[in-house]
Amino acid sequence: MLQQTQVARVVEFYPRFLQRYPTLEDLASAPAHAVRESWQGLGYYARARNLHAAVRRIVAESGGRVPQSTTELGRLPGIGAYTAGAVSSLAFGTAVPAVDTNVARVLGRVFGMRGAPRSARRARRIWALAAALVPVRRAGDWNQALMDLGALVCTARAPRCPVCPVRGICALRARTERRS
Repeated sequence: MLQQTQVARVVEFYPRFLQRYPTLEDLASAPAHAVRESWQGLGYYARARNLHAAVRRIVAESGGRVPQSTTELGRLPGIGAYTAGAVSSLAFGTAVPAVDTNVARVLGRVFGMRGAPRSARRARRIWALAAALVPVRRAGDWNQALMDLGALVCTARAPRCPVCPVRGICALRARTERRS
């Protein structure tokens, strides 16, 4: 639900969705139209279809056990590199990166990366950097902290540099101050 949707919006839907489908088996056995109805109002309905298909596969092939590795997760419908990393690190503590738009912005700014923000080359560099930085312990906390830093402090349009906990090592901030 959180893919391309703000937390505040998901908070309204998530409890109802879990109440309707408290287990993976409940969701897997639900008809597709019922799952779509439960998703009504969140948009991006392909996410509901992919979630339903992924859960059906997990129940059928793994007895309801969610895969822990990013490779296995990435084989499920609708699961890309970011989601696989987020689930693996947040749910299972695996030391893998989870790079969303916010994390890419933070790392790009802190490490002074140049180039088009959405280029494939820069994305590969960001992912490699994120992989090198993720700690062995508490990887999920690390990834969540980077996501929150990008969402709340190092924002796209109005970064709050004076309150940023990494402002002392931020290459973009240092470049900006030298120009002033």
